[in-house]
Amino acid sequence: RSVSSERSIRARVPPMLTDLYQFTMAYAYWNSGRHNEPAVFELFFRENPFGGGFSLFSGVHDCLLFLRNFRFTEEDVEYLRSVLPPTTNPAFFQFLRELDCSGVTLRAVPEATVVFARVPLMEVDGPLAVVQLLETSLLCLVNYASLVCSNAARFRLAAGPDRKLLELGLRRAQGPDGGLTASRYTHIGGFDMTSNVQAGFLFGIPVAGTMAHSYVTSFSSLEEVWPQTLLPADGEKDPIDLISLTKGLLGRLCELLGAEPAKIHEGELAAFLSYAIAYPGNFLPVIDSYSVSCSGLLNFCAVAMALIELGHQPRGVRLDSGDLCRQSVEVRRVFKHCAKQFSVPVFESLIIVGTNNISEQSMMELSKKENEINVVGVGTHLVTCTRQPSLGCVYKLVEVRGSPRMKFSEDPEKSTVPGKKAVYRLLDSEGHPLMDLLCLSEEPPPLAGQTLRCYPLGQEAHLAVTPTQVTCLRQEVFAKGQITQPLCSDAECREKVQRSIQNLDPRHKRLQDPEPYSVALSDKLHKLIAEIRRGTSANGKFLLNN
Repeated sequence: RSVSSERSIRARVPPMLTDLYQFTMAYAYWNSGRHNEPAVFELFFRENPFGGGFSLFSGVHDCLLFLRNFRFTEEDVEYLRSVLPPTTNPAFFQFLRELDCSGVTLRAVPEATVVFARVPLMEVDGPLAVVQLLETSLLCLVNYASLVCSNAARFRLAAGPDRKLLELGLRRAQGPDGGLTASRYTHIGGFDMTSNVQAGFLFGIPVAGTMAHSYVTSFSSLEEVWPQTLLPADGEKDPIDLISLTKGLLGRLCELLGAEPAKIHEGELAAFLSYAIAYPGNFLPVIDSYSVSCSGLLNFCAVAMALIELGHQPRGVRLDSGDLCRQSVEVRRVFKHCAKQFSVPVFESLIIVGTNNISEQSMMELSKKENEINVVGVGTHLVTCTRQPSLGCVYKLVEVRGSPRMKFSEDPEKSTVPGKKAVYRLLDSEGHPLMDLLCLSEEPPPLAGQTLRCYPLGQEAHLAVTPTQVTCLRQEVFAKGQITQPLCSDAECREKVQRSIQNLDPRHKRLQDPEPYSVALSDKLHKLIAEIRRGTSANGKFLLNN
């Protein structure tokens, strides 16, 4: 699976997948002899998505594979020659031919970690022209992956830990790549299965799916069922006429439940029979093509009981319209009635799948109401992130030639925090994240049990904080052209996501009105910013960079 995944990333994310102005800036750096100046960029986002209190950092592994494979082909260079101005020095294209990321060092928060707004998630350190060229691609790789993974985690919180979640958003996703990215990262974020077969192939995600309404409505009569017989599961008897067996059970069922045979749709019954003959061990039809109570549920029960008589195991039903909670309760009631009256205990364990334009809000409402839904399928609102279509990660220069750089803005939220930094997560006595602290890289790390003074972002007043535990949030993951940390599997990332969220204080993981998480500056970093704002850094250089 890892080989397929890596090939997929290499094919989809060549170094040409970037903005033209990255090349024009790179050329200008090269032309002025500045292309090899050491520079540091940071990647972060400014607001937690969906009005929530946290996000999940995702896409790091893809960034590492991108960096390792970063090389321009001859075809790439010739195309760039055709789109850059004719005055471009030809020697620049030779520079591009030889370019790679052997001089780049990447320090990043590990994949699938709970993160917060304004915290530098990646530090990209290397020659100025190269790290400039990486900007768009790195943002592309982490922005949507982190957003959709965070969205999936919120759906998981809304659904609770026990209900199975099925991602089925491929047909609504923003193109094939968006569909694949969504399937992969919603699985990491907490979904159990996907309908996306290619994602199952590439990433090893369990796939699920049976039939749509079109299959049901394609049948009109029992005469279209062929073959009409089914072998018992033990294979030791002759094929049985499944139509006759089912019709007999359907008559008894209607009598028992007081149902009207005239309201049962023959085409629907034919569709169920045909599918059951094709997949006797995977019989899970959609039962709302016509009427759940008057037709679909009765047809399912009759066919399912016929399968059980022949030793096969039906799986359950799917509801796709109307009041899913109310219908699921009625379906479960009939299942239990059949289990008792027809002596088919298997009916007690049949599953009910609900799919009907599920949003985070409707998932929360579903969890509060009485219902019998075992699996929820979510598509549009999950993969398109309808509540917030972009995470808004940015990539900002913070140091050149060892000197800090800062972007000023009339909007304080868009100002950047200068300098090469270390990022620490301070934990409280219960092991919950208490605060993320940004320090200059040369500062000694904060120590557990020792009180420190810090300044929450956007505030001038300081706080005194005494952490119980301290962890360094970022680690070196790429250097000298090689990945320097073992890559976790998607399954390991998925488990890590749930552990990370469980460790959050409930105040910060509430889906509605969460308490803001604190991100703060060290005393030394706070003083540096004040000095730069006055126009002079600590060593007396003028550093105003608008």
